[in-house]
Amino acid sequence: MNTKMKELTRAEEQVMQELWKLEKAFVKELIEQMPEPKPAYNTVSTIVRILEEKSFVAHEAFGKSHRYYPTVTKEEYSRFTAGNLLGKYFDGSVKELLSFFVKDKQVDLKQLDQMLSQIKDENKKS
Repeated sequence: MNTKMKELTRAEEQVMQELWKLEKAFVKELIEQMPEPKPAYNTVSTIVRILEEKSFVAHEAFGKSHRYYPTVTKEEYSRFTAGNLLGKYFDGSVKELLSFFVKDKQVDLKQLDQMLSQIKDENKKS
């Protein structure tokens, strides 16, 4: 994992979500995929350039137009943010994280059993 990776703002993450889906896109194509009300072209263009500075995105030039593509996969960023969440709020403990969701009633015991069963199955395959 890239140790220099940074957390994205909500707006940056929204643009990345669309770019991960499209794989390659011009700013206009990104805007087309976004929900109403559509952001201004200049706003999305600025966000994409910031993402490029943060090394999340690169581009191919077509004359004056640029087609952007992700240089960080959704999985890499998911791993990074999950690690940050665990480290910042749960002392690196998955047990504490799951306990939080159970106590907050976001995960019930049936779901927890299903997750544990799935983890056991994955471990058997390894």
